Amino acid sequence: MAPPPLLAAACLACTLAMFGTGLSDLRQMLATQSVENIQFLPFLTTDVNNLSWLGYGCLKQDGTLIAVNAVGAALQTLYILVYIYYSPAKRSVLLRSLALLGVLAAGYCYFNLLVPDAGTRLARLGLFCSVFTVGMYLSPLADLAKIIRSRSTRCLSFPLTVTTFLASTSWTLYGVQLRDPYITVPNVPGIVTSLLRFWLFWRYPPGQDKPYRPLPA
Repeated sequence: MAPPPLLAAACLACTLAMFGTGLSDLRQMLATQSVENIQFLPFLTTDVNNLSWLGYGCLKQDGTLIAVNAVGAALQTLYILVYIYYSPAKRSVLLRSLALLGVLAAGYCYFNLLVPDAGTRLARLGLFCSVFTVGMYLSPLADLAKIIRSRSTRCLSFPLTVTTFLASTSWTLYGVQLRDPYITVPNVPGIVTSLLRFWLFWRYPPGQDKPYRPLPA
């Protein structure tokens, strides 16, 4: 069953807008020629997520999944390369990037060499993508607890919250339309965590924050 063209277009636009929020980090790195106050792990995990969903889209022959995740993977790879170039701890960053390549190579070998049946391969890859995406959406919950304790939302990005909510909602509807639980289920936590962030912005407006102090690690 093909999704409505408008829904596919909404998934494409909202997800690319979400990926595009990383351009502010890219501009900062290029302007300051440093990676100060920019985290590397989100770029790395998002790249793994994009490449995994790209493989799922290719197996499923879903043009929307392929287009979104191909662009997303290209952007995240660009962010990673720029980060490596300006990072003073190149050895650590390179090792983590090589570990990513190793995971992807192992996954490719497993799904293409050890799982010959196309239907089984699609189901197992879909399950992996779903679990990984759920983990990405739930990983910031510890930071949200720190925000509640500090009563400050200055470390949250409102544009990222909006685009994540729109992307998660559109992909949930897309999965429902296709009757694909591997797309539907992992995007529900994205809606929930985005709504929680909206509540935090309402509860602790940035303009009413106390003087900002870095959150404890």
